[in-house]
Amino acid sequence: MAAKGYWIGRISTHDPDTYAKYVAGNGAAYAKFGGRMLVRGGKFDVSEGEARDRNVVIEFPSYQAALDCYHSPEYQSVIGFRQAASEGELIVVEGYDGPQPGE
Repeated sequence: MAAKGYWIGRISTHDPDTYAKYVAGNGAAYAKFGGRMLVRGGKFDVSEGEARDRNVVIEFPSYQAALDCYHSPEYQSVIGFRQAASEGELIVVEGYDGPQPGE
């Protein structure tokens, strides 16, 4: 079985109305590629380093599905709302599917 893929986003918004358009429109892309929200805002503690206002983790069935979602026409049609309304980082990362510490 292939390792899952993840989007990890750290976002600070400065235009909530425009950002809301992004949130309203991104679900179609996530659904098409099997995306599942694991973290969507919520409480957090800055244990080290700097933080942004919002943290998001989305799980996909594979790394390739995560990449395909990002590059899809469905996602690209709404990404401009996020980029105009916020600053942040978004990475796509392959999950780990090996032995765990102590195993």
